[in-house]
Amino acid sequence: MNHEQGDGLTTDIDTTSLESATETALAEEAIRVAKAAETVPRADQPLIFDVGKLTVYYGTFRAVKDVDMDIRQNQITALIGPSGCGKSTVLRCFNRMNDLIETARVEGKVEYHGVDLYGERVDPVEVRRRIGMVFQKPNPFPKSIYENIVYGPKIAGWKGNYDDLVEETLTKAALWDEVKDKLKESGMALSGGQQQRLCIARAIATSPDVVLMDEPCSSLDPIATLKIEELMLELKKDYTIVIVTHNMQQAARISDQTAFFSVRVDEQGQRTGYLVEYSQTDEIFTSPGQKLTEDYITGRFG
Repeated sequence: MNHEQGDGLTTDIDTTSLESATETALAEEAIRVAKAAETVPRADQPLIFDVGKLTVYYGTFRAVKDVDMDIRQNQITALIGPSGCGKSTVLRCFNRMNDLIETARVEGKVEYHGVDLYGERVDPVEVRRRIGMVFQKPNPFPKSIYENIVYGPKIAGWKGNYDDLVEETLTKAALWDEVKDKLKESGMALSGGQQQRLCIARAIATSPDVVLMDEPCSSLDPIATLKIEELMLELKKDYTIVIVTHNMQQAARISDQTAFFSVRVDEQGQRTGYLVEYSQTDEIFTSPGQKLTEDYITGRFG
């Protein structure tokens, strides 16, 4: 703590906080520059998901209706919108996680590389191997860091060198240098940000094509959040990423495409989510096509 005096007043300056704020600002600018440099025109990228008239029910409750969108390879697609608008429901459709909810029913088209993801002959387990998921709260297994990484490949019957796999995967997740000397220690002993990077490493250990992230930074501090964002920008070179976030600054910083969802309430008071607008992130945040989108991103509602 420094004490500076002038004009008869004493001011306490917390240099640690000042340095932290400066580092955060520099990191945010680095992310913005990296994103701008790496953005590839959307139409030039192969199509990963082709979604048409996607509607999801939980029993008789219609959670989301008639969603149309396409998701391209090696892009980060952000799903934003107020609570209860169906963002996470749509995200879980991409790897059939909604199958685990007994009352869930999915209608419409969800094609993955041109294959009907909900076709009768499609194995949901294989879907989830190809399309990994990272959840809102870090959830490492109560096992060692090493076992967290190799668990999925072992279940899948992978026959390669597990030591190499652990190093390669943790390196991709920007965690290797921090944990390489304590691989036998519990993953639960890591900090929150490290745990989330471990979960990302676990998700990519099975060599997925797509990584889904459901608010992966919501429980993390700003510094840990920036590390995850930097990691996502690095990972999109090898993976397609779809992220649900309530942090609009995060969506603006890291995503290539942004989908804005909202909610309609019918005469019976039933709330149904729907897709308002889907476009390149820069367009969504600088010149949205819908007034509802503009109102949301400028804080007029939500």
